[in-house]
Amino acid sequence: MYIRRTVKFFAAKRHKDHTTKLPVKMRIKLHAERPLDFALGLCVDLADWDSEREQALPTCPDADKINDTVYEWRQIVKDVFARYEILEKREPTNDELRLLVNDSLGRKTRVAELLKKLEDADFLTTYRKFMADMSKKNQWSHSTVQKFDNLLRHINEYDKNTTFSNITDDWLQSFVEHLMRKGIRNTTISKNIAFLRWFLRWCATNEYYLGKSHVTFRPKLKGTDGNTKEVIYLTREEVSILENWKFTDEQYALERVRDVFLFCCFSGLRYSDVAKLKRSDVKNGYIRVITQKTNDALKIELNKHTKEILDKYANIKFPKDKALPVIANANMNEHLKTLGELCGIDEPTRIVYFKGNSRHEEVYPKWQLLTTHCARRTFVVSALQLGIPAEVIMKWTGHSDLKSMKPYIAIVDDLKQRSMSLFDNL
Repeated sequence: MYIRRTVKFFAAKRHKDHTTKLPVKMRIKLHAERPLDFALGLCVDLADWDSEREQALPTCPDADKINDTVYEWRQIVKDVFARYEILEKREPTNDELRLLVNDSLGRKTRVAELLKKLEDADFLTTYRKFMADMSKKNQWSHSTVQKFDNLLRHINEYDKNTTFSNITDDWLQSFVEHLMRKGIRNTTISKNIAFLRWFLRWCATNEYYLGKSHVTFRPKLKGTDGNTKEVIYLTREEVSILENWKFTDEQYALERVRDVFLFCCFSGLRYSDVAKLKRSDVKNGYIRVITQKTNDALKIELNKHTKEILDKYANIKFPKDKALPVIANANMNEHLKTLGELCGIDEPTRIVYFKGNSRHEEVYPKWQLLTTHCARRTFVVSALQLGIPAEVIMKWTGHSDLKSMKPYIAIVDDLKQRSMSLFDNL
């Protein structure tokens, strides 16, 4: 194989008017990577430097010394790349390249420090440090912490003696196959690999990991492109059933769950955000929230539906000055299924998923699939059906790009097509 690169020697200016005693440097640039500079420890005047031939002119007092060093370093860099092209048959990372070039040039101090750090980097300890740092920095929810704990459990089951030197593309592929043998769905495996790549990126940045698998390993798993994902949402008719349902006095808990769910259906809030919504977040005609998941500041205008729900609970005090009677997410999901069954929301809904190359298809009554997140999906689909531009909806929901709206737009396009076919019966 041949590794695409450029190796250049130049007289480095500290500023545009600097023309004397310029340090001579070697710059190595890999394809799509940042350049690496190495100082020769020698200086030259700009007038004594041949930029085309990349060498000192005879007029330079140290011409022989500079040019001999340039020649020697070119040969060293050729040898370094030959090692990767012939022996390892892969492109090195910038960190690996810097280490080996410095080592070959006899610059041991930085190399020794980094190798010592890598040697001392215990995988488990580093993983826990990553979780602690990222959890604090990004204000992880309990569910996110659980996901990373589950990933670590899977890694330990696969290889309890995992080290950073083990982690290559081949190791990751074997890990994926291990998860497949456990019967885990492809979508879940894809999320676990995304989390693991995040961890490895952090390790590479902090010089615990010299590999490149966080960049190069991108497995293609069936059913993870979003095209087969079923977006569970409520139709306008199903929302109306919930709105108009009459509860008995004994069903007050279901009524409160219904109200919080509908508030999300008409505002687009996630469960995590409605759960911490305070009365002080409700302004004159809108609510302002900092989202738990992405830390986005959102301004969401109120409509008659959200106003009515807020007014219903305006005179009832809840802990921590919360605006609505929100219970734990797991409990709310259980109540939603009971509510959906009670209200007859039982349209047969097909779920398609993949385990490895095997396609699975299951059909459930819709009430069995109801969760708090269905409310947010209902909001997006309803807004698109009303003709509200996707860019406006994203301002309310905090979606970062149109790609994340693609499944919803496909649903609305399908609904429009089926609705138009009704004219065929006239």
